[in-house]
Amino acid sequence: MGNSFGTLFRISSWGESHGGGIGVVIDGCPPRLPLSVEDIQPDLTRRRPGQSKITTPRDEADQVEILSGVFDSLTLGTPIAMLVRNQDARPQAYDEMKEKFRPSHADFTYQSKFGHRNHEGGGRSSARETIARVAAGAVAKKILSYDHIDIRAYVERIHDIQAPSIEELPTLEQVESTPTRCPHSETAELMEKRILEAKKAGDSVGGSILCRVSGLPVGWGAPVFDRLEADLAKAMLSLPATKGFEVGSGFDGTYLKGSEHNDLYESRDGKVSTSSNRSGGVQGGISNGEELYFRIAFKPTATVLQKQKTVDSQGNETELMGRGRHDPCVLPRAVPIVEAMTSLVLIDHRMLHTAQCQSFDFS
Repeated sequence: MGNSFGTLFRISSWGESHGGGIGVVIDGCPPRLPLSVEDIQPDLTRRRPGQSKITTPRDEADQVEILSGVFDSLTLGTPIAMLVRNQDARPQAYDEMKEKFRPSHADFTYQSKFGHRNHEGGGRSSARETIARVAAGAVAKKILSYDHIDIRAYVERIHDIQAPSIEELPTLEQVESTPTRCPHSETAELMEKRILEAKKAGDSVGGSILCRVSGLPVGWGAPVFDRLEADLAKAMLSLPATKGFEVGSGFDGTYLKGSEHNDLYESRDGKVSTSSNRSGGVQGGISNGEELYFRIAFKPTATVLQKQKTVDSQGNETELMGRGRHDPCVLPRAVPIVEAMTSLVLIDHRMLHTAQCQSFDFS
């Protein structure tokens, strides 16, 4: 349970941090989509560890293998299985964690629920599981590119360092131009310095990521339980280290009055538009054609290289020194993961909308 996501475009991920590898199976991908490793690898490379001095030094190439569902570079419409093998696992670094629970990790809850757990790197609870999401998301993103939909996430805040608002949608090149994946270069330098300060002190920092989607048509989403923003919230809060989600004006909008917050309709070249976009591109759970935007809050990395109080599996009070290789800040590597989960939500809603509203002609 809990290892699959989506309705018509459905993924199931598997694998542990220090096991043989991480994999994903996609069911529901349309046939005849041109697809190769080259479509998937760039996003995995953006997510991979060891890419800069502000990320974990774990050395993994994260090379993807397509095992099924593709023939002669075209999808078959059958399940697509992909695998990334672990190459630089060091499970011995986690020997002490076999009996001691790491503060703010899933060790205690996994042990309590299942009565048995893989303590090496957190096993299934490790953020390394997100390889599966990024691989599947790359396929979804390619399908969405035929609809000219552009998804761009970037780091907006690290600790208390906030980037200024950016009006134009940043390009991928602008986001990738700094190790922090903040497209505002002056702020990015301050962010990098703050992360390195935390790393030197054996500590960690959190922050927020902003995701923006342009080119989204009117009508994707559904009323009540399957609202577009509700599915996005579930997708984002399913990511490791996430602690908050807001769409559009979010919590700041609660400080306004209704007359100040409302997005007024206007006609722009004969097309219904809004003069502002505090709704974040979604109204009544359905996209309204404006830019979709939302924020995700990520906590500081739970593993810190400092002694902390904890208990062991027998309930004895003890201390634990964090070990292993970890990011002092998860946000830079989380950017492609956020884009992947956004792609998975959007492709599912695209297919659901087409099935219900565009498959039949009753005229």
